[in-house]
Amino acid sequence: MKRIAIFSFIALLLASVLLASKNEENKVAEDLMSTKESLLPSNEENFRKMMDVLTSVRCINCHPSDNVPKQGDDSHPHYFDMRRGKENLGYDATKCTTCHQNENNNFSGVPGAPEWSLAPAKMKWEGLSRIEIAQTMLNRENNGNRDLKELEHHLTEHALVLWAWNPGVDANGKEREKPPVPLEEYREAVKKWIEDGAVIPEKLDH
Repeated sequence: MKRIAIFSFIALLLASVLLASKNEENKVAEDLMSTKESLLPSNEENFRKMMDVLTSVRCINCHPSDNVPKQGDDSHPHYFDMRRGKENLGYDATKCTTCHQNENNNFSGVPGAPEWSLAPAKMKWEGLSRIEIAQTMLNRENNGNRDLKELEHHLTEHALVLWAWNPGVDANGKEREKPPVPLEEYREAVKKWIEDGAVIPEKLDH
């Protein structure tokens, strides 16, 4: 009887330990889910703000799907039948930098910024959804082998990207359209989105 009582006690002790362990696992899982759910609204908000900029005309014009640079607020094909050419800089006689200097020319209406060029062919965004753009952007085979910190720097500090908020005027003296999100708000959204793990929302309203 004494031996049975000992075995019963050990079995009860093991069951208690297993139950406690299971309860702890459930609590950890619930905490993780709660954390994920608490991050989702802000993550989606930051993602939307970032994508409001990256899908704006100022960005898409330089990320064409057909190797033809787009220009203007209506994204018409670049004048003079320009094409991607060598190293995303056009052809020898008509390189991008032949006309596009390091700053805007408000007399001729030609825009300019350092390192003016098309985005690499692997970074074609025109016609893609926001989720597809983000997937391409995070793919190191497409984005110039940038890790998240390097991608953050490119999106928030690169002079050609920042030109979007200082696009100058067109040939008629009309100010070009700027991205729909102010620069500092955009920068904060990108940094927070990356800080929270660069999670791409599964579904978006737009």
